[in-house]
Formats: sequence, C-alpha cells, structure tokens
Amino acid sequence: MGKKDKKDIEKEQVENVQTETVDVEEQTVEEKLQDELKQEKDKFLRLFAEFENYKRRTSKERIELFSTASEDVMKTLLPVLDDFERALTHIEEDKEAEELRKGVLLIYQKLVKTLEQKGLTAIAIEKGDDFNADNHEAITQIPAPTDDLKGKIIDVVEKGYKLGEKIIRFPKVVIGQ
Repeated sequence: MGKKDKKDIEKEQVENVQTETVDVEEQTVEEKLQDELKQEKDKFLRLFAEFENYKRRTSKERIELFSTASEDVMKTLLPVLDDFERALTHIEEDKEAEELRKGVLLIYQKLVKTLEQKGLTAIAIEKGDDFNADNHEAITQIPAPTDDLKGKIIDVVEKGYKLGEKIIRFPKVVIGQ
C-alpha cells in the first residue's frame, strides 16, 4: 500500500465520519421536528377541547337565559297576582257583589293561565307541612298550638312561585316553636 492508498483510506474514513455526524445531526433535527409536531398537536387538541367546552357552556347559558328571561317581569306581576287573590277573598264575603266576583275571578284565572304558560308555577304549601329553610322563608315563630306542630308551618303569609325550576319568590310562612 502506498501513500495514495493511505490517503484514500483516510479520506474515506473522514467522509464516513462526516456522513455519520450529518446523519446524527439530521436525526436530531428530525427528532426535534417530531417533538415540535407533538407539542403543536397537543396545543391544538387542548385548544379544540377548550373551544368545545366554551361552546357547550355558552349554549347552556343561553338556554338558561331564555328560560328565565322573563323573571323580572314575573317578579313585578306577583304583587298584582297577590292583590287579585286578596280581592277575591274580600269579594267572596260580600254576597251582593256576585257579578263583580265573577268578573274578577275570570280576569284572575286568565292571568294565572297566561303566567303558567310562560313557566310560572305556585309552590304548593299547606299548614302542617315541615319547615325547610331551603324552600321557605320564615317570617316569625309563634308558640305551637299543639306539640305535633313544633317546627312545622302554622300559617302561609305569602305564596311562593317558581319559574321553571328556579324559585323566584320563596313562600313566607309562620312556624311553630
């Protein structure tokens, strides 16, 4: 082997080492790109999931808004409904105003039907029911006439109403002590 052969061999070895280092660099660049791609996919998936949650949440809020959009109007009409009920109890005592009672009763029933069509329902409470602080508003406590009425509703001062599933006015009650 001559000098040329040794030089050729050395050149080939240097070229092999260079191509190996280029392969290693290419591999690391390729790995870096794959890592970046994975990171970008992960960011995309997270952003997509976050957007889906946002859409779901806003649609749920919109449905709730539509179902309770008339809440303010209903709250302002509740005193009118109470006045009708008081007028009816007063008129029932007066036997001379039978025609007036029929007219007021007709208007009252029409108002109640209209409000019920819009989702308003009265909360059914009777004397003797158990008092529940989550569903009732206690105005006062009085001594219970009998022992079995302790902690129970003795009188309903004002009716409560729901709009859909939401309570817009809690019933005001008197409870036995």
